[in-house]
Amino acid sequence: MTALLEITSLTAGYGAAPVLHEVDLSVGEGQIVAVLGANGAGKTTLLRAISNTLPVTAGSTRFDGIDLKSVKVERMVRHGIAHVPEGRGVVTELTVEENLRLGGLWRKEKPKLDEVYELFPALANRRSHLGHQLSGGERQMLAIGRALVAKPRLLLLDEPSLGLAPKITALIMGLLRDLRDRTGLSVLLVEQNVRSALSIADEGVVLNLGRVAARQKAGTLADDADLRHAYLGF
Repeated sequence: MTALLEITSLTAGYGAAPVLHEVDLSVGEGQIVAVLGANGAGKTTLLRAISNTLPVTAGSTRFDGIDLKSVKVERMVRHGIAHVPEGRGVVTELTVEENLRLGGLWRKEKPKLDEVYELFPALANRRSHLGHQLSGGERQMLAIGRALVAKPRLLLLDEPSLGLAPKITALIMGLLRDLRDRTGLSVLLVEQNVRSALSIADEGVVLNLGRVAARQKAGTLADDADLRHAYLGF
């Protein structure tokens, strides 16, 4: 499988303290890769390093052959990368529809919001509601929907199930799997809900103290009891 995202010997952190140490990782076209590990393992740091919201100390991050270290944060989406950070970062003072339109600002053509409303009918029913009037699940749908308006090739998704009811988590995971199958979207998914993540992922990468402890096919990783007990807590 052709690698769309290729990370080699990536070292990054905050100030003088590295969090990631020589991480190697790749995401292929139309592939979901789940990044797993305990709190503090470096999962969120990895996504921030890829999207250049955190300086990279050493190593390389390449997307479709482009060196991402030379790409400004605000231009990432133009290259086909959308980052949905932990915390459902919607603009609470704007309506659902206004938030979605933000995702398509850089595109020349008019954003196709109806496609998002088809994916998330709950948002269609609340399109005129302000962000602060939405439930946690609706905010997560909105954050993902806004990213999808930009028509990314790669979606960086940080803890989408955090604080959500199991039913909403299942809906979001099913949507990601469907988008991969129908559109070829690639996803790098950081997730604490290991079972949910591995149920839709093609591969799983386990981080431990900023290093890759294991990388296996998702089904193999789910069946590896010793590794799960050692690094994932179940």
